[in-house]
Amino acid sequence: MLTFIFIIIFIVCVLLIGVVLVQESKGGGLASSFSSANQVMGVKKTADVLEKATWGLAILLLCLCLGAAALQGTGQATELSPEESQIQDFVESETILPQQPVQPAQQAPAQ
Repeated sequence: MLTFIFIIIFIVCVLLIGVVLVQESKGGGLASSFSSANQVMGVKKTADVLEKATWGLAILLLCLCLGAAALQGTGQATELSPEESQIQDFVESETILPQQPVQPAQQAPAQ
């Protein structure tokens, strides 16, 4: 299920990139090359459709990412097998401390 959501997220990202690139910016953008589409629907309607598509895809992307995070969970195992619990107990009980305390070096007498 999580893989399916990741695939949908990727597709939504690609669509969102495409919609943003097609929008007409102050510099003209890629929308200026689609002049025949603008004549059919009108410039104002095309801008409205592209803006609504951008908002819709952004909200869909947000929801999908939150859903994937909820499905993924914390990543911690809920129950360990007896062998795994023994290994975990062993690792937790081992400490990385020196066997004998380290003595500070003696300073040379001042002359």
